[in-house]
Amino acid sequence: MTVYKLSGIRKIYGSRTVLDIPSMKIEKNRIYALLGPNGAGKTTLLNILGFLETPSAGKIDFREKPVRFGSSSLQALRRDVVMVDQHPILFTTTVFKNLEFGLKIRKIAPRQRERIIEESLELVGMRDFMTAPACTLSGGETQRVALARALALKPQVFLCDEPTSSTDIENQAIIINILRQINATRRITIIFTTHDRTQAAGIAHKTLVLDYGKLVAANYENIFSVLVTHDRNGHTLCNLNHDVSLFTTLPKTYSGNGRTRIFIDPHQIKSECGMKPRTSSNKLQGKVHQIIRENKDIRMVVDSGVWLTMIMSESVYRQNRPSVGDTVDYYIPPEAIHTIR
Repeated sequence: MTVYKLSGIRKIYGSRTVLDIPSMKIEKNRIYALLGPNGAGKTTLLNILGFLETPSAGKIDFREKPVRFGSSSLQALRRDVVMVDQHPILFTTTVFKNLEFGLKIRKIAPRQRERIIEESLELVGMRDFMTAPACTLSGGETQRVALARALALKPQVFLCDEPTSSTDIENQAIIINILRQINATRRITIIFTTHDRTQAAGIAHKTLVLDYGKLVAANYENIFSVLVTHDRNGHTLCNLNHDVSLFTTLPKTYSGNGRTRIFIDPHQIKSECGMKPRTSSNKLQGKVHQIIRENKDIRMVVDSGVWLTMIMSESVYRQNRPSVGDTVDYYIPPEAIHTIR
């Protein structure tokens, strides 16, 4: 079942378009990670999905029924979708009463409220804090109580804005595990924003990437603002910095000394254990910073004066098995470099 179907969604503030999404689908019982830099439109998109903001244009279907913004039906929809903020605010009372407030509004009977609160706090590992004043909690504990408060309302969808950004490493792992458990046991669809590609890879069934309000392919991660120049033979080069210049297949219409934004497809970057380069151009050397498994592939982050991510199959990785800290040689085919418009 499709939970959300977006068509032609745009959000405009003044003369600035902050969201422009021709189409997007969110499937039931899945976890989605929403990646993108600050200002990419992630929070705006969450607010629209939570029926807290009205799009300037476009259409949304929720659970296969059209959403009519501005109508009284929105209140009912908001009961099915719960937002957990980056810095959640708790009432200055006990943890129990924080969870009880929403249940009272929904006219849940006292005994049933108590059972729901105990179950929700148990799931996030905070049952022992039931009578604790909320103001005494740490950042990680506050985030876990906020998740329990949302869970108690039995929503269809969790929208989480940077759920681990204000927590320590220990609580980050706990929160990610809680989200995974909520999805598995309660079958709740989860959409969360993050800057951490590794975190997204570790939990999400699918990763969505926003760039300047537009959805782009999930492999748009090697993104650079570059200076475009031409050599004496008329070849087009992208200068990532003073030390790294790459030959490209960009059209010659890109004039010299002009700047543009590019992405380098991580799937097309070839390590020395992969295909032999057809040319000596665009050969680089760097130190391995990170290696992680992502689904059936291996993601390797390399420091070559700029940080680059390459993705290879496990069989290709096994041919050389570089470790973190090793120096590796690799090359970037000119056709792996694309402009972002």
